[in-house]
Amino acid sequence: MKFPRSSGVLLHITSLPGGNGVGDLGDSAYKFVDFLAASGQSIWQILPLSPPAEGDSPYSAYSAFAGNPLMINLAGLVSEGLLTQTDIDETQQTTPHGGSTEPGTPHDLASSSGGMAATVSAPAVSQTHVDFVTVAARKEAALNRAFERFQNTASHPLRSPLLAFCKKHASWLEDFSRFEAIMCHLDESDWSKWPMELVTRQPSALAKWDDQLSEAIHYANFKQFLFDRQWQSLKQYANDAGVRICGDMPIFVAHESADVWANQSLFAVDENGKPTLVAGVPPDYFSKTGQLWGNPQYNWDALEKTHYHWWTERFGSAMRQFDLLRVDHFRGFEAYWEVPASARTAVGGNWKPGPGTKPFDAAREALGDLPFIAEDLGLITEEVHHLREQLGFPGMRVLQFGFDNADDDFHRPNTYPTDSVGYTGTHDNDTLVGWLKQRKPSGADPLKSWISDHDHAADEPVYWQLIDAVLQSDSDTAIIPMQDLLGLDNAARMNVPGKAKGNWTWRMTDSAITPELIEKLRGLTERANRA
Repeated sequence: MKFPRSSGVLLHITSLPGGNGVGDLGDSAYKFVDFLAASGQSIWQILPLSPPAEGDSPYSAYSAFAGNPLMINLAGLVSEGLLTQTDIDETQQTTPHGGSTEPGTPHDLASSSGGMAATVSAPAVSQTHVDFVTVAARKEAALNRAFERFQNTASHPLRSPLLAFCKKHASWLEDFSRFEAIMCHLDESDWSKWPMELVTRQPSALAKWDDQLSEAIHYANFKQFLFDRQWQSLKQYANDAGVRICGDMPIFVAHESADVWANQSLFAVDENGKPTLVAGVPPDYFSKTGQLWGNPQYNWDALEKTHYHWWTERFGSAMRQFDLLRVDHFRGFEAYWEVPASARTAVGGNWKPGPGTKPFDAAREALGDLPFIAEDLGLITEEVHHLREQLGFPGMRVLQFGFDNADDDFHRPNTYPTDSVGYTGTHDNDTLVGWLKQRKPSGADPLKSWISDHDHAADEPVYWQLIDAVLQSDSDTAIIPMQDLLGLDNAARMNVPGKAKGNWTWRMTDSAITPELIEKLRGLTERANRA
């Protein structure tokens, strides 16, 4: 699929300023759209919107379809009659402590009633990094209160839209909400440790638990409805401003997910629900020992027998949420790194043939054109490039990878083909300034000589020269991480692959976007004929 010449910015929703300790779908998101439009950008690329399963990573979610309630804007619920400002103030000043906090059992956080043993004062949240534990507890407390008010208002105007949403998305929502309710009730995300009647999904057991946890299931539906309502409003605003949203789809899903639990025959799990084969990658740009992700591998033979129905549903859901979609770890469709579930590192894995074009062909039959970007980084073979070309998806070129040695110019901006998306870096890289500070080339520096040979905003700092180089490249699409536009060092890095904790927390400050930044970015964008 041919993309128009354009450019955009990579910034995840949780990295927005404002909100209550985490970026959300409120005013700051709309202001960011205004910034993109004013600076000549027509793409906003984000990370996955799914609810993280572990380690706060959006790339390991407990649903491939659901949205992350942490992104729900509380102020928007005031106008819906679900919260008051007092509700927000109270729930954001305290943190639940003791007692049951199970979803579907709303609590009065101003007292110890309703199953809440006590509330304790919580520290102020950071404006530059997300404290996920604190903000999640506070957001959950506020959403519980909103749900309680909704349940107690028989004629609330959102009742009919909620019912319509649940009916429309029943194919994934029913199992997701059931999964979330059971997970919270048992305080156990690993569904293979649940009672065996639930592991094996006995119909009588599901009916019994549906009845027992009906309120919690309604609450999970309610949160997904609120998220979707706010997301669709933001997307419409962006589209009206000429900005397309580019989403991100991890190829794998977490074992601790509604998807694997509800579709066990489609994944490499045994009769007890335990993974047998898991995903990862061998040593590459990011890690000398590879990366052991731990996600269960797909049973591609079983998926083929269904004509890849689950994948078509997943792609369709993504195309409803986004205008463009980056498919993470695209090379896994050509060949994937299979590791025994008992392994401690990914080094001892093996390459296995993937399904090739088949899932995409099935999706095209049902959905039409697929406006996808193939994340083809790492150890990429000619077969992977051929698969991407067969499908007509642009690949990725990342400037930072272009200067690791003097001989490999694949990722240097002057070599980018039109059917590619050029980046200064991704969420997995150093920031551009951090990379420049840490570089210690041996011998002649290919970057220094390359800069001297190419005139890119020569009167600007080096990081702006490199941003301009990507914008000036032949890539149809250019994407710049917000941290690079702000000239931030690695204190603002989003993710360090292989690092289990401390990632995904960076936030932009309220004062980061200035008229000077808008003017400079628009000027370079217009000069590159991307505005």
